[in-house]
Amino acid sequence: MTCHLFDAVTASIDDPSRPFLVHPDGARTSYGAFLEETGRMANALRDLGVGVGDRVAVQVEKSPAMLVLYLACVRAGAVFLPLNTAYTLPELDYFIGDAEPALVVCDPARREGVEALARPRGARVETLDAAGTGSLTERAAAQGAGFDDAPRGPDDLAAILYTSGTTGRSKGAMLSHENLASNARTLRDYWRFSARDVLLHALPIFHTHGLFVATNVSLMAGSAMIFLPKFDADEMMRLMPGATVMMGVPTFYTRLLAHPGLTREATAHMRLFVSGSAPLLAETHRDWQARTGHAILERYGMTETNMNTSNPYDGDRVPGTVGPPLPDVSLRVVDPETGAPLAAEEIGMIEVLGPNVFKGYWRNEEKTKAEFRPDGFFVTGDLGKIDGRGYVHIVGRGKDLIITGGFNVYPKEVETEIDALPGVVESAVIGVPHRDFGEGVMAVVVAKPGAAIDEAAVLSALGDRLAKFKLPKRVVMVDDLPRNTMGKVQKNVLRETYKALLTP
Repeated sequence: MTCHLFDAVTASIDDPSRPFLVHPDGARTSYGAFLEETGRMANALRDLGVGVGDRVAVQVEKSPAMLVLYLACVRAGAVFLPLNTAYTLPELDYFIGDAEPALVVCDPARREGVEALARPRGARVETLDAAGTGSLTERAAAQGAGFDDAPRGPDDLAAILYTSGTTGRSKGAMLSHENLASNARTLRDYWRFSARDVLLHALPIFHTHGLFVATNVSLMAGSAMIFLPKFDADEMMRLMPGATVMMGVPTFYTRLLAHPGLTREATAHMRLFVSGSAPLLAETHRDWQARTGHAILERYGMTETNMNTSNPYDGDRVPGTVGPPLPDVSLRVVDPETGAPLAAEEIGMIEVLGPNVFKGYWRNEEKTKAEFRPDGFFVTGDLGKIDGRGYVHIVGRGKDLIITGGFNVYPKEVETEIDALPGVVESAVIGVPHRDFGEGVMAVVVAKPGAAIDEAAVLSALGDRLAKFKLPKRVVMVDDLPRNTMGKVQKNVLRETYKALLTP
């Protein structure tokens, strides 16, 4: 048995001197130097008592050192658990309690607060800042580069990513070595990645898109990455001449369309532009093609499944669709009530099956059982259809999950915080169209008669309780919420009423 995922993504590295990371200042980190760092970090993890199967929770800013830590966890047989950097301490408290990590890695500025949560649960805390320095990298620097990788097989856990639902708490999606390796192989081949490619990487690396799609595919192809700490339109345009591929969320594309430097000449050398994590408006697709001559390749994935579908590399990339299923993925649309397969063009629940599909939810057998059909298909919760050409169209969600800028927000969590505010009777949180973010969070609030509460007061109160991406972009005060005969709030009515609120 080998260290499955690590061996899979590094198998194509035949020249350790080739660059892997290209930094914004022009400095380069070779594959050989990067892999040596993963060995030192893996030794540091072992010295800290991290064993096979232990979770390592990581809430740090994007840096090359975080990539090193990811692969070091894989080599040590640990389970990598990246967390959104926007999560507050009250939110972090839940993840640490649920995952029970052996080690929590955080920014030095947050160490005191994180230790108060982690130490009573028996977890160690180490630090790593945006520059890649901290107590963890100090430990790693004192280690040797040689490391005896922990044997890992295809079904062993490599990572847990927390995903949002519409009710209850976030759930930990368990991703195996083969879940990640198989999807990287498929995407490498389908999108024609090779050692000649240079990926312009401005995505965060605490979720699927930036870490398991962008990074794993680049590693597996022996490609280089221009590694930016975050998206900045000026920096993207400055560095684009050195790239061949870009992956982004719709926000990247709308903001680059507003940049005067985006021209056909500036993008003529590029091979591929990929968009995901949130719906790309057909208008954005058409505007980009008119401006640059490139058709954006949109695809469809989930935390639980990695990538499921993709518009073709060769052939029509159709605006408003996410393309056919990937070669090793089976996808069907079924009647949500009966589970019976539906014909082309009929809208129903999307279900998927393949080596990319996760192993279940962490310590939640009941939820896992509920989300899988007896024949192994995973119920995505997304509503869609397959057209006559085999292209998949996502038309909505069976649940009220909001995807804003690539991040999942479940309304119940935001509603709970709003409903607890003095003067609030009840609230309904919905997603409405937003040009930059795909969907924007908005809240519809009913106040008690005479209560001194308004939009500004609600937003101010939520600022310290929720991550910024969960905060409503607008709060509308109303007298009553629409309900059906059973008394359930009709969020579909609210979405229709306010569908133009966040669009120009």
